[in-house]
Amino acid sequence: MKTGRLPFVLVRDILRLHFDLALSYREIGRSLGIHHTTVAQVVQRFTTSGHSWPLPDGLRDHDLAQWIYPGRRGRPRQYTEPDWPTIHQELRRPGVTLQQLWLEYRTEYPEGLGYTPFCARYRRFAATVTVAMRQHYIPGDRCFVDYAGKTLTIEEPGGAVPGYLFVATLGYRHDTFVEVHRDLSAASWIPGHVHALEYFGGVPRLIVPDNPKAGVIQENWYEPRLHPTYQEWADHYGCAILPARVRKPRDKAKVEAAVLLVERWILAVLRHERFTSFGQAQARVAELNAQLNQRPFKKWSGSRQSVFDADDRPALRPLPPTAYEFGEWRQAKVHKDYPIQGDRAFYRVPTRWVGSTVDVRVTATTVECFQDHERIASHPRIWQPGARSTHPDHLPPAHRAWAAGITPEALITRAEAIGPHTRTLVVGILTRGGVPEQIYRRCLGILDCAKTYGPAILEEAANRALTAQTWSYPHVRAYCETLQRPTARSTPRRHAHLRGSAYYHNPEEEHSSC
Repeated sequence: MKTGRLPFVLVRDILRLHFDLALSYREIGRSLGIHHTTVAQVVQRFTTSGHSWPLPDGLRDHDLAQWIYPGRRGRPRQYTEPDWPTIHQELRRPGVTLQQLWLEYRTEYPEGLGYTPFCARYRRFAATVTVAMRQHYIPGDRCFVDYAGKTLTIEEPGGAVPGYLFVATLGYRHDTFVEVHRDLSAASWIPGHVHALEYFGGVPRLIVPDNPKAGVIQENWYEPRLHPTYQEWADHYGCAILPARVRKPRDKAKVEAAVLLVERWILAVLRHERFTSFGQAQARVAELNAQLNQRPFKKWSGSRQSVFDADDRPALRPLPPTAYEFGEWRQAKVHKDYPIQGDRAFYRVPTRWVGSTVDVRVTATTVECFQDHERIASHPRIWQPGARSTHPDHLPPAHRAWAAGITPEALITRAEAIGPHTRTLVVGILTRGGVPEQIYRRCLGILDCAKTYGPAILEEAANRALTAQTWSYPHVRAYCETLQRPTARSTPRRHAHLRGSAYYHNPEEEHSSC
């Protein structure tokens, strides 16, 4: 057998069977399941050690090892021990290797350790430094998400593009979801989460991602700043985002292990297959993903899928009634003519927000504007560059009337509200013919006189215009101004120099006075 030490339970049994029962080496070997030469070596080593049978009471295995395996004779050689903490720190520098550090050590200490014991002692030291704490997770509590480091190749008509594998796994027994994405943007990151929760059929309490720019704006272990869309997604599903520490893969060891399985059981299987579209690649990945979750465990009974159905699925919280619709958050300033610009189209907001900066949420179907977390406008998304979307309620009254357009029916309706003569005058102007734009402006001018002079004066002015058969705006306005002037006094002023009308009623008196 190999030159290794026997367990000291066997060493004690060998000595007992040899000295107490006087069995031969072969009989002892058959009884204990070891070779007879090994039995002979143990008995010979004990005999040459100078000790006698039976063993003293309370003899420890360490002391018995010194009798049977005394090691080298003579004085042990002394070596200068390397500074292991410094070596461990230097190995973190880029390009520094253990062999390079050993060469530097031997340059300083020529009689020092050889390369093999140097490496062995460093490994023993590193094992005491990098101690890992095993985390235990309960069913349905946490979901770990990340992207695999390796990609698929999709041969589209425009050329080959990479397909990134989004991986989500539950912390209890590693039930895994895999999806192919076109890029690493938020437009792929957020829908990946939506599809993962739909695949699991429920919502975990915590989502543990890395720190991608699509989800985390500013990394901070105590209070990270999440992307607004990512936070909105978490609020919609009622879960919390707990990013891992930067460059600390052990914080998300579950998904790191899942990525390794995906690379072995999905990417490695697809290495010889050719895909011409993302849909084709996703269908094949989904097939292999199902096979991965159904593979039996080696150390436990069942598979990822069976444990998920039994433990994780009942512990997950239910999905919301509607799935989250991805929306990108932006900021835009309201222009003087009160629209905001989004994706080369224009969307109007109420005029009181002119000059303000508003928050804009853009989805595939809608564009919403918010001010102080209150929605102030909502429009269907326009895909045509330069197009405008306007809601009538967002326009001031003058703009609203102009935007509605000038029609004969609208002019006649306004005239009826003033009076019958005004209506007759407007109908007469419209029926006389001419260029529509000029006729409409003339009617607008006449109707606007009601704002300046009042509806009653305009109605009387329209009556005079109809009597005089005048159809122009200046004539109607002149009538209004005349009607608005104050009338002359009917009673004359009285004073001492005025004789009055009674003086002329008696002509005889008048002649006698002369």
